[in-house]
Amino acid sequence: MIRKLVRQMLSAQIFSALTVSLCLLIDSVMISRFLGERAIAAYGMANPLLLAIGAIGMLLAAGIQVFCSKALGRGSQEEANAGFSSSVAVAAIVSGVFMLAAVLFSSFFARALGTGDGHLFEPTRDYIEGFSIGAPGSVGALVLVPFLQMAGQSGLLIAAVFTMTVTDIGLDLLNVLVFHGGMFGMGLASALSYYAAVGVSCIYFCSKKSIFRFSRKAVTWETIRQLFRSGIPAGANMLASVILVYVMNQILKALGGGPAVAAYTVILSIGNAANCITTGVGGVSLTLSGIFYHEEDKPAMRESVQLLCRYGALLGLGMGILLVVFAPAMIGVFIARADRTREMAVLGLRLFGAGLIPCCINNALKYAYQASEQERLTVLISLTEGAVFPALAAFALSRFAGTTGVWAAFAAGETLTLLALGLLVFRTTRKKPWKDGAFLLLQDHFGAAPDETLEADIASLEDVTAVSEAAQLFCLRHGQDERISSHIALCIEEMAGNVIKYGFSADGKSHHLFIRILDKPEQWVLRFRDDCRAFDPLHFIPREEGQGLGIRLVLTMAEEAYYTYSMNLNNLVLKMPKK
Repeated sequence: MIRKLVRQMLSAQIFSALTVSLCLLIDSVMISRFLGERAIAAYGMANPLLLAIGAIGMLLAAGIQVFCSKALGRGSQEEANAGFSSSVAVAAIVSGVFMLAAVLFSSFFARALGTGDGHLFEPTRDYIEGFSIGAPGSVGALVLVPFLQMAGQSGLLIAAVFTMTVTDIGLDLLNVLVFHGGMFGMGLASALSYYAAVGVSCIYFCSKKSIFRFSRKAVTWETIRQLFRSGIPAGANMLASVILVYVMNQILKALGGGPAVAAYTVILSIGNAANCITTGVGGVSLTLSGIFYHEEDKPAMRESVQLLCRYGALLGLGMGILLVVFAPAMIGVFIARADRTREMAVLGLRLFGAGLIPCCINNALKYAYQASEQERLTVLISLTEGAVFPALAAFALSRFAGTTGVWAAFAAGETLTLLALGLLVFRTTRKKPWKDGAFLLLQDHFGAAPDETLEADIASLEDVTAVSEAAQLFCLRHGQDERISSHIALCIEEMAGNVIKYGFSADGKSHHLFIRILDKPEQWVLRFRDDCRAFDPLHFIPREEGQGLGIRLVLTMAEEAYYTYSMNLNNLVLKMPKK
């Protein structure tokens, strides 16, 4: 089930990662082709501020994933709703303040980004003003993505991205061909497209079938504090990106002036789109690792991260080959004429592709550390990977290789980070990083011991009977009396039997049911997870007399019961008394 889940989530997460980069990529093409090299260089100078806007959304989105994965791991839908309400409220307020500040002080920001009062000042200021109007939409799109993902609304997510893309292209063309709004119009086009994406996303959240409900009463300072604390590593990651882009712009401006900055802007635009695979790997790692960590399921956490490293390496290799082979064609979309700027951009894009494999692996590990509450390590990796190593590499390599040394900095920074992680794991655990899940850097006592856990995949009613009997023997072997042991066996018979009878046969598709029993000091914990259609047994209302007797009996025997529906999975947790 984990392999299937990782594949499904990874494809959806990679696609959703395009929500940030797609509009910027489209703007880059339109600006370069219609407004010229000076305009694309100005766009590059504005990039740090654009990334700062994205940093707000990324911080909240990461906080949401950590906070809600904890809630879902504990089986608390109410807590997940508090995360939804609080994040939406904070996103609206903070992005609104940012929008006003950026618009009112656009000249100050343009000069602070290194334009001075030169020929790049005016177009940089204009783009900042136009794009900043969309700050609430940009942040809102990022905040809603993880909730759509958790709700299993991948179709609507695709529709939102498609709407945003079409809107941005259409408005960009209107700006350059009809209204002639220059850089301000290009920024405004992106702003309006983000609002369009949010509008499509809200179709689900405003519907009756939404599992997330906004409530002002659910907005609390404690939840907001936890969201920001959980999102600090992602904020550090985005801060590192802002610093790196600023440093790179200054180095390139000194080495090759406007053409070098323009080339870097084009490389960054295509690179951000290519990085959707690295962002997708990180997002899935954060969500799944968070859920498995709070379920104390070390084997599942290890398997999911290993799969993400493997898939990430394959995707990174494939994307890297595409960038190397098709770099001239991709750059040609931005820069039509064959000149020095185009030549630099082609070489830079090819060198960029070499860093995608280590970047995917770094992201899988980094966000697993964040999910397992190793925030300091996550922040350290974010800063070294995102700013320190590549900036030092760019500075050192440019001394003797010029702009080519700058282009190689991304691959150098990612490779150095991965090597440093390997050394850290070995030094901490005295094990090879890939052995026994050492790369997770979890304490030896984390999770239930193998002899305290019973796990099973169920595919038929015969399996239900076999697992029920095995569970009863498992409880007896661990000192439980006959009565409680038979109660646990009955719970499995009833709940798993219902999934097989009514869930597996509902749509004619193949399905999976996974059961895990934990022997905890005070309780027995039973976890049921299946990929059938949503069904909440805790609030089941029978249509006919006699229906649901087994479910009511199970809920009567359980001390605590929690149900959540996330990532297209039913998750039921039952806690049974030991006495």
